[in-house]
Amino acid sequence: MRDAVKEAVATAWSQEWGRVVAAVIRQTGEWDLAEECAQDAFERALERWPRDGVPNRPGAWLTTTARNRALDRLRRAANESVKLREAARLTPDAPHPAPPDELRDGDPLPDDRLRLIFTCCHPALPLPAQVALTLRTLTGLGTAEIARAFLVPEGTMAQRLTRAKNKIRNAGIPFRVPPPELLPERTAAVLAVLYLLFNAGYAPGAAGLDQRRVTAEAIRLARLLTALLPDEPEAAGLLALMLLHDARHAARTDTAGELVPLDAQDRSRWDRERIREGTAVLEAALAARRPGPYQVQAAIAACHAEAADAAATDWPQIALLYGELARMAPGPVVELNRAVAVAMSEGPEAGLALVDAIAASGALAGYHLLPATRADLLRRLDRPREAASAYREALALAPTEAERHYLASRLAALP
Repeated sequence: MRDAVKEAVATAWSQEWGRVVAAVIRQTGEWDLAEECAQDAFERALERWPRDGVPNRPGAWLTTTARNRALDRLRRAANESVKLREAARLTPDAPHPAPPDELRDGDPLPDDRLRLIFTCCHPALPLPAQVALTLRTLTGLGTAEIARAFLVPEGTMAQRLTRAKNKIRNAGIPFRVPPPELLPERTAAVLAVLYLLFNAGYAPGAAGLDQRRVTAEAIRLARLLTALLPDEPEAAGLLALMLLHDARHAARTDTAGELVPLDAQDRSRWDRERIREGTAVLEAALAARRPGPYQVQAAIAACHAEAADAAATDWPQIALLYGELARMAPGPVVELNRAVAVAMSEGPEAGLALVDAIAASGALAGYHLLPATRADLLRRLDRPREAASAYREALALAPTEAERHYLASRLAALP
């Protein structure tokens, strides 16, 4: 019985933490109080559910418990009439209660978690703070876990979170979904934060923590955003992109933990169910006929995922898709990826010309994948001395041990 309760609480933590925190924040405006009361609600669940049984609606039980705890805390702290009125507003039998899913303040969409996502990703907050606050409030990851994810001391991350919450309070940032005229711009910012979060866990050798937890949380939040914004195809495009990348997770490293390049991966280890889901999500997004950068990137990932082997990859199509991505979201990293696709479809000489043009522009100075890409193309063109020089440059710039090991092995394999 107790094991079943622990499993039920763990499931509720994964599924309901953000909803509970969001409900208390909306009612009180106090972020720290909301997190503390949510934590307390889960602790009480561990105490009471073994005796009383798991409720039919665990999320509702937890939300009610957290809100009642917040009410008690505010009452005890109420030393003047304003605090008393705030506490009275939270009383369950108040004349006009505000249930968690009620539309308020003119919000066009109902779910408190959507308000929470947009508040965490408000442009007044620095991008690192947006990512950290999203992780803390919507997923329940602890400060120490988030600090490890971004390679900063726990104290630094705690200060970052505190400053973000203070900024929200002191600047009067509203807890709401943006008005319709601002929704596209703000949605793009939210998607960027979620993709940055996904990449923090997906990057080779990133952070040395439970990377699967981070990518899983990013995918979960993307699912949530897709469900809450069903008319936004870019949200679905991002979800599809994450699923298609994540499907390759098991094959990205060998038994020794060394990186395995895409063309050498054992495709039998790819998660075919993930690929089917990602492809279906992408097709539904494309059916809206409002293409965007995430949908295009997901289409590129689908080209890789659907190829039976590396030789069957449709590189001309991928090159065309990168050209479209460069039109929608121009940038030197996109151009570098397009150069790789051109090299695969038209030959390494054509790709190297594009890579050299990017290098000459200085736009990717210090970016390790630029010399790494150049090294690979020079190797394919049987120019080993130049390739070795480029590999050494990439080695000096590579940010993770996994990438350095991979580059060193390519350098050692040169004739």
